[in-house]
Amino acid sequence: MIVGRLVIALVLVAARAGAHDRTTSTSSWDIRGRGALVTVGLAALDVSRFPWATGADRDAALGAYLARHLELVAGETPCVVAAGPRALAAPPGRVLYEWRLDCPPGGTLAVRSEVLLEVAPGHLHFARVRRDGAAPVERVLSERERSWVLDAGSGAPASASVADYVKLGVEHILGGADHVAFLVALLLLGGGLADVARLVTGFTVGHSLTLGMAVLGWVQPDRAAVEALIGLSIALVATENVWLAGERTFVLPSMVVVTLGALAISAATGWGRVPAATLAGVALFVLCYFGLLRRVSRPGALRWGVAFLFGLVHGFGFAAVLVEARLVAERLVPALFGFNAGVELGQLGVVALIWPVMHAIQARGRLRHAILEAGSAVVLALGVFWFVSRAYN
Repeated sequence: MIVGRLVIALVLVAARAGAHDRTTSTSSWDIRGRGALVTVGLAALDVSRFPWATGADRDAALGAYLARHLELVAGETPCVVAAGPRALAAPPGRVLYEWRLDCPPGGTLAVRSEVLLEVAPGHLHFARVRRDGAAPVERVLSERERSWVLDAGSGAPASASVADYVKLGVEHILGGADHVAFLVALLLLGGGLADVARLVTGFTVGHSLTLGMAVLGWVQPDRAAVEALIGLSIALVATENVWLAGERTFVLPSMVVVTLGALAISAATGWGRVPAATLAGVALFVLCYFGLLRRVSRPGALRWGVAFLFGLVHGFGFAAVLVEARLVAERLVPALFGFNAGVELGQLGVVALIWPVMHAIQARGRLRHAILEAGSAVVLALGVFWFVSRAYN
C-alpha cells in the first residue's frame, strides 16, 4: 500500500516540487550626484533558467537583460546607460556585471528590480546603495516590493531593516516547501506537547548554529550539496515514519543503506554534487540509528537528536539567502537576528497548524495510521524528488 501511494504521490507532486526554490541576486549602487555605478551579481545556475543565455553572445545578452530589468529611475524617467554593461571577473559559480548610469535632473531616485521574476517568482534581490559617500544601506526587493524609493538622507533606520529581515525569515520558511515538509515529517507521529517541544528545540538549536556560522563566514559549505542533503533529510525522516508505523524489520533500513552506499561509490567517480564521504557517512548513520531504534523501548524519544542533526543541514540552507546578500559587516548581526527570529516565528506557525490535528487523532487508531501512512508517502516522494533533482540535475 505504501509503494502504491508513493508512486501516485510522486506523479502528483514532482511537477510542482521545484517551484519553491529560492533564488537571489545582489546589486551595489554607488550614486554620486546624478550619476551611478552599478554592480550586479547572481548565481550562474540561475542564469541557466533562460534558454537564450548560451553561446558566444551570452555576456552581451545577459548584460542587456540586467540593464533592462534593474533600473535607477528619477521620478518616472529611467536613468540612461552611459557605459556598459560589461562582464567582470567573478568567483566560481557566479556572474558579475557593471555599468554606469546618467540620471536626468529633478525627481526622487528609486531602485527598481524585476530581475528573474519571470522565471522565478520567489526571487529576492538585495540592493545596497551608497549615496554621495554616505554609509551604505540595503533593502530586499521581491515580486511584491519591486522598487525602493531613496530619500535624500542616509536611508532606512536599522530598526526597519531588522523588521524587514524578520519578515524575510517568515516568508523564507513558509515559502520553502522543503523546510515545511521536514517539519511535517517530524510532526506526523504526533506525541504530547513535551515531545513536540523537544523536536522543535532540537531543530531550532541545530539550524540556528549553522545559520550563524555560515552568515558570519566561519564555514562555507557547498550550496548545491546542502540543498540536495535537505531533500535527503526529508526522505530519511519519512522513511523512519514508515518504519515505525510498520513491522520494524531491518529490510527497509537495509535498502536505504545499500542505495546510499551505491550512490557514494558513484559519487567517488565524480557523478553528482554530494561528496562520496558525505553519502557514506549518512549510510553509516542510518545503519547505526535504525539499529539503535530496534533496541530501545521508546524509539520516538530519539527523534529530537535527528531533528538537531538534520537541523544543522537546514541551517546552511537558511543561510544561503543572507550569504548571497553579501551584507556589510555592521549589518550582519541585525540581519542575522531578524532573519532567525522570522524563521522561528514561521516554524512555530507550521507547528501550531499541524500538531493539534495530529494530537487530536492520537486515540483514533485507524485514522491516525492512515494519515501517517499517506502523509509519509507524500513527504517521502518530495524528499526523494528534491534529492535527485538537486544532486544529479
